[in-house]
Amino acid sequence: MQATITILALLFVAFMALGVYATVKAVGAAKRGVDRTITQARRTVEDTTLRAKSFGQTGVAGELAQLRLALRTSMRATQDALHAGVAEDSSLAESVGLFRRLSVHGLELDDELKRLEREPDRATVAGLLPQLRERTQRITHSADSLRWAARDRARQFADDDLDALNAQIDIEAGALRHWTVEERPGASAGPGSGAPRGRDAGVEWPEPAGAGSSTADESWGGPAREEAPQAITAPDPQLRTRYPWQKSARPETTN
Repeated sequence: MQATITILALLFVAFMALGVYATVKAVGAAKRGVDRTITQARRTVEDTTLRAKSFGQTGVAGELAQLRLALRTSMRATQDALHAGVAEDSSLAESVGLFRRLSVHGLELDDELKRLEREPDRATVAGLLPQLRERTQRITHSADSLRWAARDRARQFADDDLDALNAQIDIEAGALRHWTVEERPGASAGPGSGAPRGRDAGVEWPEPAGAGSSTADESWGGPAREEAPQAITAPDPQLRTRYPWQKSARPETTN
């Protein structure tokens, strides 16, 4: 009885621990989902604000908004392309590592541009614009190079696979159309082609032993035989050539 109670208690504790673990995992997943949604919403709002500033404002503020918008758009597009491609092509892992190093410089530049948007000294900011524009172009150029290289690689793999598939389909289509292969000359003999019948056709008819006709000799290219003169008297039935299906004549009995 005590052993049964101990086993039940252990099972209860195990179920409770499993329930707590599942609850923690579910809460963590929900929290990550909420954080991801909030981050995406924040990014959308910020991108919309930058787009509005780049079109609605002029001067230093508009220039800074355009630089930030171009930087963020290029980096986000490259990140999405690499993360989508590395799941199918493991060789892009090194490209993802290079992009992470590039992202450090991109985030630093984005933070600097964001701080300069609130800078009241517009003259100083205007003097820094050429340098900021050059840094933005270098980072976006590197990000665009990685993104287009990954896309070209994926497209080349798709083209190679399509070429191989087309070749296999052509071979299979040719095998299915085997009846279209041209027949060799003389492969089939039609009526009147001169093919011998009877013996050549696989059917043999029994002939009397020693009997040969002139027609048979001429068909094989030999000289025609002269027929032996027929006797006037009737032939002896016992001397007549017998066929396999004929019975032998019974001997005459004497009384």
